[in-house]
Amino acid sequence: MSYGIYIGRNHTADGVAYLAGYGDEPSSHWLEICPRAEHPQGATVTVGVTPQADMPGHLGSIPQAPKTLRNMRVSYSYYLGVPAPLTNGGLNECGVAVRDIWSTSRADLIEMTPKDQSGPNYSDLARLVVERARTAREGVELIGTLIATHGYSTYGGNSHIIADPDEAWVVIEFAGGKGLWCAERLGPDSIRASRPGYIGTVPDAPTEDFLCPPHFFDTAREMGWWSPDDGPFHVNHVYGDGKHRWDGVAWIEDEMRSRAARPGKIGLEDVFWSISTERLTGDTAGYGQVVPLVHPKHDALRMMWHAPVGPVTAPLLPVFMGQTSVPPAWQQHRYLTTGESHRFLDCRKADKDPDTVSLVPQGIETGPSAFSDFKRLMHLAFQTPDPILQEVWTHWRAIEAHTNTELPDIVRAASRLLDADEATLASRVLTEFNHARFDRALTDCNALADAAYARLRALGALNMTTTPLSPEQIW
Repeated sequence: MSYGIYIGRNHTADGVAYLAGYGDEPSSHWLEICPRAEHPQGATVTVGVTPQADMPGHLGSIPQAPKTLRNMRVSYSYYLGVPAPLTNGGLNECGVAVRDIWSTSRADLIEMTPKDQSGPNYSDLARLVVERARTAREGVELIGTLIATHGYSTYGGNSHIIADPDEAWVVIEFAGGKGLWCAERLGPDSIRASRPGYIGTVPDAPTEDFLCPPHFFDTAREMGWWSPDDGPFHVNHVYGDGKHRWDGVAWIEDEMRSRAARPGKIGLEDVFWSISTERLTGDTAGYGQVVPLVHPKHDALRMMWHAPVGPVTAPLLPVFMGQTSVPPAWQQHRYLTTGESHRFLDCRKADKDPDTVSLVPQGIETGPSAFSDFKRLMHLAFQTPDPILQEVWTHWRAIEAHTNTELPDIVRAASRLLDADEATLASRVLTEFNHARFDRALTDCNALADAAYARLRALGALNMTTTPLSPEQIW
């Protein structure tokens, strides 16, 4: 289902806008830094869904861009039969950030979706935006062009938040095979959560703050779902589920507006809290991501805060656009990776069936998996919220606060090296800082988990039933 929240810069203590969120999928997750690339004329990209997807279709190809942008993103291995690897978005070198969030279409549109649908799926759109868009508006226009030209493969409706340092957009893509989508602009005074994504009342034609295809309103009239006599066009009521703001969305938006009204406004710790609180974040959250939407002096200094699982029991730590790699523990492992259950780290059957060989390098698999280890800590903490979850929460929030105090010196050092045309040295500074903080967090994670396990085992409090324990969530 996923979750995203945009906070405009007029609401924050540092005058920076933020895009934060996580993806809701059960399969493996891993962090990637994808380099800028050039592609030959005639190159294509495979997009769409297969006949085996929950809402079937067929794969196709679209033209590849001549150049794709450097970007950071989280990938994962399964959702509703859509081909892997998948992504919910990330951040690119131009400062465009993307979050993908489910947004169901009305039942009539889902029912009329062709069984042979084609065109980019939700993950394809997120990936293509971070690879190609240089502004948020350009990302919206790219989605519109892709849908108009190649179609759209849906699993029932979806949305994206696309943001840059100047503005953000909520984009809703509808099921039905009719090429329906719309986008609403968010600005410095906006606070908008999506879970699901929603858009309410809109003008009856495109404006600077609202975009849609030419047939957007005509289709609703032709289907008998709306007429001008009904009053203003309400996107969610006409094309969505009719619920508009779900309870969790209303709660977090209201809470963040309340925090914004304080003299100190919203601080970074409040942004972290908005995706870390146990009322919103649990086992379904496959990771956490917070992007400060700024234009630094050098693109290599763009960064996002990343947690390897839901940050209710994991720290959000900085990843830089200019670093060369992420630690092996944060890369793809076999744990919960779809398809790995029938593969081996063994090549004896590779000639007859290449799919018997694991996709994960042996060297990676022989080291720790951050996703697996932090999941272990999560489920130990969830068995005894008082005191273990509170202790884990306090520990990671302290780590985040301390890391934030170190950032200015690291950024200043890297910036001066970049000013002196020492990009390799700057990259080394950023990479070593990231690896050290990630490695230290993993060490702390295992120490906390070992202590929690020993305590629960001694108390006879390990949950051996088939009913998992977890905090009560609002959604």
